[in-house]
Amino acid sequence: MLSEDKNRQLTQVGPGTPMGEVLRRHWHPIAGIDELERNAVKAVRLMGEDLVLFKDLSGRYGLVDRQCAHRRADLSYGFVEDNGIRCNYHGWQYDAHGQCVAQPYEEQVDPQARLKCKVKLKAYKVQPLAGLLWAYMGPLPAPELPDWAPFHWPNGFVQAVFSEVPCNWLQTQENSIDPVHFEWMHANWSRRLRGVAGPEGDGYAPTHLKLAFEEFEHGFLYKRITADTDERHPLWTIGRVCLWPNGFFLGDHFEWRVPVDDENTLSVTWSFIRVPREAEPYQQTSIPTWVSPIRDTDGRWLTSHVINQDIVAWVGQGRIADRTRENLGASDRGIAMLRRQLFEDMAAVQAGRDPKGVLRDPERNQRMELPSDSRDFFLHGLPLADYQRHPKWARLLNHFIFHAGQPAWVQRAHEQATGVAIQPMSALDL
Repeated sequence: MLSEDKNRQLTQVGPGTPMGEVLRRHWHPIAGIDELERNAVKAVRLMGEDLVLFKDLSGRYGLVDRQCAHRRADLSYGFVEDNGIRCNYHGWQYDAHGQCVAQPYEEQVDPQARLKCKVKLKAYKVQPLAGLLWAYMGPLPAPELPDWAPFHWPNGFVQAVFSEVPCNWLQTQENSIDPVHFEWMHANWSRRLRGVAGPEGDGYAPTHLKLAFEEFEHGFLYKRITADTDERHPLWTIGRVCLWPNGFFLGDHFEWRVPVDDENTLSVTWSFIRVPREAEPYQQTSIPTWVSPIRDTDGRWLTSHVINQDIVAWVGQGRIADRTRENLGASDRGIAMLRRQLFEDMAAVQAGRDPKGVLRDPERNQRMELPSDSRDFFLHGLPLADYQRHPKWARLLNHFIFHAGQPAWVQRAHEQATGVAIQPMSALDL
């Protein structure tokens, strides 16, 4: 349980708020590289700020205030030029640093361009990596954009998925250090959704018997033993990664929860599907990104896929979870650790120090490894026949289990890469 004031500190993300200032010290994925190949201008809202993301005709990325400095027209309706984005109202143009570089009529009457030199929009840094565009909204110099080893794994089909989730970022990230929810939300509830009922036979998934939570450089680890495993199992010896400050790494995919504002979150999933050995060598030339729906045609939350199920839990807590009314138990020790670290991060930033997880050494920031029980499979793969017999990897090869609504063009790309067609899935089977 938290006080109302402490809950507010953890959940408010606007400029000048304690948590907003912590999160601004980190890089966040905000769009797909291929999105801006399809449309060079995109309106985005990040941590309570309305911005416009663009790729100009010279290939430079920019992230600037959404309103033109002239008379506040919406730059998301502007168009790109060789050097930046031009407002469609009176033609004022801004480069990737937010500097006004053109004022067509004003330059006619004032060749010295005195007004142009004075005008500059708020602007933030953008970098491409692993098929995603990443934004940094904090003070300079910017830290290193984390370069994780899976971003460089060969022979894999990668896709990234975005969902707009109507709740605060923190209740989505607390999910990343909550192992017991897998047993109930993804295993037991999925069995009920498939029509498997009752305590007999296959009615319930193996129960959790033991949990452990550990801090490490890049976040926290949670470890578990269930009724069908023991202390030799990788889920106990290695565990899963709550990636700091707002990510999750499960061996085959990353998830990030990017604050849009206090009441909305951008869920980002980066998925790696290893191609069978028969499809090697496979070199992906473009990483597809797409938006997953979260409601069905009746307006109900979708429940068929892993992250759609998570979303049901997140939004069910309200737009901002009221932590003054919760009752934490033994399984929530990781959540308590997460919150404690966030308060420490706020104190560090207020004292002028970097929070946890900020990287400053470019030599260390090269293909950084994270704890994973799957690295050998992703590096060396399997022949197709063995792949299809594997109890875990066959599921990921034949179904995209994480998000509903995978577009047909992405399914075709998956089949071209792997030689295996995606099969429809009405309910999760874990």
